[in-house]
Amino acid sequence: MITRIMASEFLKIRRKMILFLIFLGPFGVIGLQAFNFGLRYDWLTKVHKDDLWGGLIGAVSMLSIPTLLMGVTIITSMIANIEHQTNAWKQLLALPISKKKVFTGKILLTVLLLFVSCLLLAVGTIVLGLLLKFGINIPLLYLIKMCFFPFLASMPLVALQIWLAITMKNQAVPLTIGIVGAILSLYSTNFPDWVPWKWPLLINDWGKPIYSVLVGLVTGLLLFFISVIDFNRKDVK
Repeated sequence: MITRIMASEFLKIRRKMILFLIFLGPFGVIGLQAFNFGLRYDWLTKVHKDDLWGGLIGAVSMLSIPTLLMGVTIITSMIANIEHQTNAWKQLLALPISKKKVFTGKILLTVLLLFVSCLLLAVGTIVLGLLLKFGINIPLLYLIKMCFFPFLASMPLVALQIWLAITMKNQAVPLTIGIVGAILSLYSTNFPDWVPWKWPLLINDWGKPIYSVLVGLVTGLLLFFISVIDFNRKDVK
């Protein structure tokens, strides 16, 4: 059943701007870093001469985090708005499909699209590094960590945004919360470790990025279950 739901969700977004945004995010980040390194190549390669790949990956990662959070906000709103714009929630929920599966399909679609975007970011970083002649000794584990760990740590924000976007017909509130959160993430290095918008930065008092990932996954799962229960009880118009 969930396979059919996912197939239906992909059909709905086939001609939407969502797929364009999935490509725009990572390629926009890579394009900006290509411009940055191209403009200041001599200086940046001198600064990162001991670890050229590490310098590039770190620069890409710092720019990709607010881009990721903005992407979460916009994509979840667009996915939910497909039904809101056509007033199709009642027709959808009248089908012999449980509300839990409908909600799960929406969040799985969001997670899958964001995963593809992170994968494109990793591939784009490799291509950029090769074009910049940084050699073939690519630190793949570090690349994977910096491209995918922020995504995993942001799971609570994914669950929160899809929950708000689905249960509120007026998308101004979810969009405002998401945009403010993305802006806050830029200044969250000194925030307490319990602030979810800090977790994608992979910074914590223990100095262990994996802790931010684990707390993000656990909290995201908890929020998912809470939102499913709420959606199951609520009438969505």
